[in-house]
Amino acid sequence: MASINTVGARDRLKPRREPYWHKLSAGCYLGYRRLTSESAGSWLARCRGDDEKQQYHALGTFDDMAPAMRFDVASKAAREWFEHLGRGGSTDEITVGEACRRYLKKLKEDGRDGTAKDAQGRFNRWVFDDKRLERLPLTKITPRVLDDWRSKLAGTLAMPQDKAKEATRKRSAASLNRDMSNLKAALNLALADGYITSSTAWDTKLRPVEAASGKREVYLDHAQRQKLVRHAASDIGTFIRAMSALPLRPGALAARTVADFEPRLKNLRIGNDKNGKPRTIPLPKETADFIAGQCKNKLPAAPIFARADGAAWNKDSWKGPMRDAVTAAELPSGATAYSLRHSTITDLISAHGLDLLTVAKLADTSLPMIEKHYGHLRQAHAANALAALAI
Repeated sequence: MASINTVGARDRLKPRREPYWHKLSAGCYLGYRRLTSESAGSWLARCRGDDEKQQYHALGTFDDMAPAMRFDVASKAAREWFEHLGRGGSTDEITVGEACRRYLKKLKEDGRDGTAKDAQGRFNRWVFDDKRLERLPLTKITPRVLDDWRSKLAGTLAMPQDKAKEATRKRSAASLNRDMSNLKAALNLALADGYITSSTAWDTKLRPVEAASGKREVYLDHAQRQKLVRHAASDIGTFIRAMSALPLRPGALAARTVADFEPRLKNLRIGNDKNGKPRTIPLPKETADFIAGQCKNKLPAAPIFARADGAAWNKDSWKGPMRDAVTAAELPSGATAYSLRHSTITDLISAHGLDLLTVAKLADTSLPMIEKHYGHLRQAHAANALAALAI
């Protein structure tokens, strides 16, 4: 067997397509292929699988390393691949970018189109634009790589709502958490599918910043919400009224079309909220009559709540009118469209005593999340219930 462990030995090898093999351990070999006398040559690994078939893995040229170091570096890479297979890893190798695309595909297959759209935007900005990370094989991902990526992400300035203005503020910890959680979810899916056999690289480096969400949205009571509607332009005022009546995310409500409303049963179908699972909300008569009025003389595909020009609302179009209404009504400046969702959830629990599980289902969020942020509102109800037990 020809030697490949020194520069001189490799230089004396006759160019050929069949690799020259060096035994690293029982059944495991490091190969070196040299197609021309001028080429640096490429390295690959070979081992026998459980089915007794030979398995091959291209390692690369390592031409960024000094020639004298390439054998040792290639040997290390080959052993890492053998260990990966030994832990049940797949023989197929994918990159970080491919892992992210597989995650997007999985979200869409699960019907989570809204989540997929959000994740796509984050991957476009923070993974696909970073070609070094996007093209990095999963088996080569290390804590250092992810630590560098996280540091770069944390130091990026936040894009202002007004795109004409210059970015001056660093992105919030909550935004950082959302970006990291998407990459972590993609890597965890690849782990579950055997493309990588350890989560060590991201268990600590992609750990979320604690208490990043800070204070919850501004709470607006019933009277303040009524005042907001009165001081708003008619189109956004109608949308605000709807947001004040249902604990939905603004985007989910804005996406509702006439076809989603069933006037006979007084139901509103929600099909593309954050988790993507369709659900139907029963409406009280007053809310159903209000929505029926918005649907009148509209085609099934038309948005129930439309802007003055007939287009559906979105997060970019409702921000300005909402801000103007808040200012005109002299309400807290931090109030946003999401404040209305927070306010309706708060009232359902504290004022109307609705159980947390039902609220979680109506709001399309998890019970642990409702318990975390709104569980304290049940304390008064618990105290009253305990008082009723007294003899």
